Amino acid sequence: MSDAALTGTPVLQALGLVKRFGGITATSHITLDLMHGARHALIGPNGAGKTTLINLLTGVLEPTEGRITLQGKDITHMPAHERARHGLVRTFQINQLFDSLTPWETLALTVSEHQGLGARWWQALGAKRAVAERCEQLLEQFHLEGVKDQPTHVLAYGKRRLLEIAIALACEPRVLLLDEPVAGVPAGEREELLRTVGNLPADVSVLLIEHDMDLVFSFASRMTVLVNGAVLTEGTPQEISNNEQVKAVYLGHAEVAHG
Repeated sequence: MSDAALTGTPVLQALGLVKRFGGITATSHITLDLMHGARHALIGPNGAGKTTLINLLTGVLEPTEGRITLQGKDITHMPAHERARHGLVRTFQINQLFDSLTPWETLALTVSEHQGLGARWWQALGAKRAVAERCEQLLEQFHLEGVKDQPTHVLAYGKRRLLEIAIALACEPRVLLLDEPVAGVPAGEREELLRTVGNLPADVSVLLIEHDMDLVFSFASRMTVLVNGAVLTEGTPQEISNNEQVKAVYLGHAEVAHG
């Protein structure tokens, strides 16, 4: 168990994050604590600053002000690839997959790279039992066994989203940032994806960015609401559902009526 888990300190922490683009303030003094094993959702209307915050946390952008820590280590100026190596892994709104590779090949590449085998992954796939076993585990966990040998570009979109999350989990993250995992997934394919997201390992701390309120309220035990680049409020799903400010932001739409 990590020190963060033992002490109750955040595994990922944003402290007063400000990001300005010229005269525009995209995030304004955002503070966010993601606890060990959290199921934490980040919600807000379009333009609230959610994507900017995630880009700050993952190192795509550097903050104008503020700090970011991962397991107590200051990572504010750490490059994105180094953050991933330290256990901060992200999925994206839009699939970023190799269309010509199969799920098996994609996961073998990811697992081999994570295990330090690098460019020798084609040989390692046949020679290293640990790589093959880990790939099989992930294929089963993410319901991809039946399509493991099909080129990614022919997969149903829901399966592509599952593969993307499987890739992220293959990196053995301590913190997983799920960026709108059901975006664009047809209704008939959503149930499998929602169920799989709900069954992610308990020791992986998850920050979910999502517009789908059904997923948000079924998944999250803690929620942060962003409006105009700042934190409006934070609380349990019940508290957020009953919050009059949140209802006003969403114009009273049913998307927050999950109390």
